[in-house]
Amino acid sequence: MREYLIFQLVAAIGAMGEFGGHDRRGTLSLPGRSAVIGTLGAALGRRRDQPFADLEQLDIAVASFGRSAPLRDYHTVQTVPSAAVKAPQSRPEALREAAGSDKLNTTLTSRDYRCDCVFGVAVSGGDLPGLARALQRPAFQVYLGRKSCPLSAPFDPRIVAADNPARALTQLRLPPWIGARQMIEIVADEGTDLDAPARQQTRHDRAIDRGLWHFGKGRYSVAHPEVNAAMVQDPGEGAP
Repeated sequence: MREYLIFQLVAAIGAMGEFGGHDRRGTLSLPGRSAVIGTLGAALGRRRDQPFADLEQLDIAVASFGRSAPLRDYHTVQTVPSAAVKAPQSRPEALREAAGSDKLNTTLTSRDYRCDCVFGVAVSGGDLPGLARALQRPAFQVYLGRKSCPLSAPFDPRIVAADNPARALTQLRLPPWIGARQMIEIVADEGTDLDAPARQQTRHDRAIDRGLWHFGKGRYSVAHPEVNAAMVQDPGEGAP
């Protein structure tokens, strides 16, 4: 048996990493390792330029409860051809000068999201009580990816004992308006026991430089164990 810190990430809409290109910003189907470390860092009040070495040492597993649906949002972005404005001091200055000479271009870009996000996270190693306290009273506002994706429920952090992260997440208490749900998928560091046969997957979510948004490859195990998460008992249920 091992101790795990478990908590939930519930949101109506979320965006979970992937390559951040200019024309399209995609999303994974569930949060990656770097997203969880960023969430814990925000709860602890750490800025991007501060050390994350202790959090990088954590063992992390993320599971989805229910199949989130894809959503794509479109944006138009004004761009300035490099030949139109010479050495502008700022983007506003470049836009003003290009607009004056009628040399602005417009580009269509897309942003991908997932709807109906219900995820569970299991963390082991490190200062689990300290992380639980931080999640109960986060120092910074926490989002599910982008600032347009606020959380719909508290983290509800708890420390539990279990044989593996999949079993630990059976003790997750989902909000009553969601109810009990079956685990659809769980992703953890390569070689983790996930209570079911696992395949291997490569993701670009190992943070190299958070300030510059540089990420390297990581290897992960992905499984589909037949386990469920319960729901929080309504305090009024069964009352006379």
